[in-house]
Amino acid sequence: MRPLDYRDFLVDVLKNTPTVQRVEVLESGKQPFALAATVGGRESRWQVIGQLADGAKHDTPTAPIQSGPPAFKAAPADAAPDAWLAGVIGAAEPADTERIEVWSAREGKQDAGLTVFFHNGERAFVRLF
Repeated sequence: MRPLDYRDFLVDVLKNTPTVQRVEVLESGKQPFALAATVGGRESRWQVIGQLADGAKHDTPTAPIQSGPPAFKAAPADAAPDAWLAGVIGAAEPADTERIEVWSAREGKQDAGLTVFFHNGERAFVRLF
């Protein structure tokens, strides 16, 4: 999924999440395709970066493939921000998503973010900044 499309998906999902007080699209600044979400009085800023499927080109849309939602574990709002966001995405049960990898859960990693693997071979990297 292209970064702009995925950012818009995240905005919609976050707006419908009960623990989220505010969601804002961040159009200006150094990070394109960014958003801010306030949860439990704390603001988190996320940037979406995309990777096309092998052989795909930017000038043609990638055909969507739906095969079933990813398995996920819900995380409380006070959990690591990327684990919480992965739970929000998983709860939305997106049929185009194969799996979600939470960066803070990887051994020896300190970065907060996640990689969303789509059934069509594309990826979205959602990093906390």
